Amino acid sequence: MNFRIALTAAATLALAACGSTEDASTEAEADTVEMPADEALSDVEAMPVEDPQANAEPVAREDMSPSEQAQIQEAGDKAADTAAAAMDAMSEDAGN
Repeated sequence: MNFRIALTAAATLALAACGSTEDASTEAEADTVEMPADEALSDVEAMPVEDPQANAEPVAREDMSPSEQAQIQEAGDKAADTAAAAMDAMSEDAGN
């Protein structure tokens, strides 16, 4: 655990040493971000339209074979097992 903290601190200091003294917040002001976007869209005449299918219920696929469904189920089960193992590992680390 102490090794991880030391490694994290060393990486943080190394990254901080590489940074410049310029303030990133001045580079992302409205003048520098919105103005070029407005210029790029100045000749666009079309207005945005609503997609009627955006919130529609997903269409059930009937053309999947049982083996495809089994593969999808197995992949989902493996993902759930991996997530559970990761949560267990995180809780063990937190306890140490």
